[in-house]
Amino acid sequence: MDPRVHFVTLATPDLDAARRFYVHGLGWEPLLDVPGEILFFQTAPGTVLGLFDAASFAQDLGRTGTPSAQGVTLSHNVAGEDEVRTAVAAMTAAGGTVLTSPRHGPFGGVFHAHVADPNGVVWEIAHNPGWRIDDDGTVRLG
Repeated sequence: MDPRVHFVTLATPDLDAARRFYVHGLGWEPLLDVPGEILFFQTAPGTVLGLFDAASFAQDLGRTGTPSAQGVTLSHNVAGEDEVRTAVAAMTAAGGTVLTSPRHGPFGGVFHAHVADPNGVVWEIAHNPGWRIDDDGTVRLG
């Protein structure tokens, strides 16, 4: 199997809060917005982030209860420490909650912060001088 991930879909208890955060707060343009059901955002060539109403998500899986995205961090890498601070400020202004303020991390020389969106989805905003992302989207580690 080809190791590409095309869709990352997260159960979202409050789709309206997600819309306010991502669309109105951060200025993201939805690829598709079905009120009460799902929001899709193009996040990279060939990659889409889906925020799916949690009840519909459970129904789609044939389960009861409200699923959540726990133990998952979405990461956004930037070119420098000031860009980490700027992104965290924008996310906070959009309604996000800072979980860890911008700081040097204990692993690999990273400078990062963690911000939760209004539904608890955790974003890591990071600058790691040992990593780079090429123009074609290839991630170079180390």
